[in-house]
Amino acid sequence: MAKIMVTGGAGFIGSHLCEKLLNDGHRVICLDNLCTGTSENIAHLSNNKNFTYLQHDIIKPLTTKEEIDYLFHLASPASPVDYQRLPVETLLTGSSGTHNALELAKEKDATFLLASSSEVYGDPTIHPQPESYWGNVNPIGPRSCYDEAKRFAEALTMAYHRKHGLDVRIARIFNTYGPRMRKEDGRAIPNFITQALANEPITVYGDGSQTRSFCYISDMVDGICRAMFSNGAEGEVINLGNPDEVTIRELAEKVKKLINSDSEIAFKALPQDDPKRRCPDIFKAKEILNWEPKVDLDAGLNKTIK
Repeated sequence: MAKIMVTGGAGFIGSHLCEKLLNDGHRVICLDNLCTGTSENIAHLSNNKNFTYLQHDIIKPLTTKEEIDYLFHLASPASPVDYQRLPVETLLTGSSGTHNALELAKEKDATFLLASSSEVYGDPTIHPQPESYWGNVNPIGPRSCYDEAKRFAEALTMAYHRKHGLDVRIARIFNTYGPRMRKEDGRAIPNFITQALANEPITVYGDGSQTRSFCYISDMVDGICRAMFSNGAEGEVINLGNPDEVTIRELAEKVKKLINSDSEIAFKALPQDDPKRRCPDIFKAKEILNWEPKVDLDAGLNKTIK
């Protein structure tokens, strides 16, 4: 039984990760300040004797008497609605928060995984995006609070690896979806499902020709665990996502059809710096982690809609 800390453990991905780690027989400390996560996400775990919830803001110094073998650092607002509402907090979570998490991992001699993001690639000029691509990012735009927080977090994580010999891994997470996403999350899938269920207009930004690739939560959590527990992943940056691209217009039509909704599709102006294409190159994940997604979009959407 490993002793594991998950920062951001009451969030969408974090709560599913805590659940899997407990099911696999580990002891889990879930740390969250609930600024975007919710206690409902982890309520079903509270009676598990191997689960501890610690309400704490990662921006503040982090100490615990508990032994920690592995530290998954997922804490951060992750949807545009959240990080544009909390821009300073997002930047401080990526900087001070990552520093505090790395310091704790160093003190406990714990293996450290940073949950980074495909947003480090910005509006990419290379498709699909390999880990070697440095990105096309506006450092002062409306999305920069999140993009630059993750880019700094990656740099700091690698600095601890090089200076202190800390065993680190960086997972660049692409669009992920599934149960426990908030209705007001602001991202495409929860937006479209919520609107279609209410027979309201489905809002598509731009002409809907921009693409995304969507990874179901169970596949993502499996990939994150493999990135942490695989011996060959030390010091590596690894894309985790589904390489199957779909246009936003196609996604809206698919959701409408699966729900049998009467919603119309309404087009709105594309937000500034919104990426035109986003798709992971997962060659490294296949090679190092023996991982690729298994759940197709229709199956994942049906589970999420339910």
